[in-house]
Amino acid sequence: MTFQVLVTRRVYPEAITYLKGHAQVDYNPGDDTLAPAQLIERARGKQAIVAQLVDKFTSQTIAELDPGVRVISNVAVGYDNIDVAAATARGILATNTPGVLTDTTADFTFALLMAAARRIVEAHKFVESGKWNEWSIDMLAGQDLHHRTLGIVGMGRIGLAVAKRAQGFAMRVLYHDAVPLPPQLERELRAEPADKARLLRESDFVSLHVPLSLATRHLIGEPELRMMKPTAVIVNTSRGPVVDEAALARALRANWIAGAGLDVFEREPGVDPALLACPNAVLAPHIGSASVETRKKMSMLACENAVAALEGRRPPDLINPAAWQRVASAPKA
Repeated sequence: MTFQVLVTRRVYPEAITYLKGHAQVDYNPGDDTLAPAQLIERARGKQAIVAQLVDKFTSQTIAELDPGVRVISNVAVGYDNIDVAAATARGILATNTPGVLTDTTADFTFALLMAAARRIVEAHKFVESGKWNEWSIDMLAGQDLHHRTLGIVGMGRIGLAVAKRAQGFAMRVLYHDAVPLPPQLERELRAEPADKARLLRESDFVSLHVPLSLATRHLIGEPELRMMKPTAVIVNTSRGPVVDEAALARALRANWIAGAGLDVFEREPGVDPALLACPNAVLAPHIGSASVETRKKMSMLACENAVAALEGRRPPDLINPAAWQRVASAPKA
């Protein structure tokens, strides 16, 4: 059997070359997003779909996919664009690309921390506009990172990598996670578990690293922002709806907090106009993992996951093992 694979959007060419060695490929080489009806139509006759976070696999879309689809392979670590329960019910494997983007995203988290704390974007605009005509003692004075307290909400792979980088700045780390770190690692990282309220009250910087779920949607809203220090900075490189954007804009305008660094937004690519008007917000277009090396690895890993599923092997980055159990136990033709 010759496998048929749909690649919904442009990926790095090395991944397409690899995929063509294992299957016939229907490749959409542009950056335009397929509408649900187009996605369903392009998936007809396909056994695998290599998708990206802008491709929305709702329960309705999944219900209308070709019955031959075996796997949806996401080029992302997050998978809130896939209704995993619906995929599992259909026996469709779902995969993601964890691990390969951990360090790159942690690096970018610190880039946002530094930019927001030291007002780098404001400073660039100040120079670019020609307003810099003399030096003054408090011109664009910001906040130090070194020896301050960093609060990490979500101590998974990326949160842990951020905590490790904080040691280079001699920072104290508070973290909030359902699973505590081993005591030895807590000592190495100068990390202490804390409930969310204490973390928000005591931290000079708050960095969010949680997946998007019903429990984490608007995890940070007005009550949480009002708990934070007026000198604090919040950074979000997880998913946009984790933060109530309108509340954050109010917090920045009213100086409840000093600044924010955001790589993700509630309604991407849209951004709340009130947030765009905040000079103390550093905004990036969802590029936390966007180094050339990492995006190549993500593209390749997604295709490797797809090929594994097509060849009857358990994909290395399977999200829904219950679907694999169904596939593995099904009678062979």
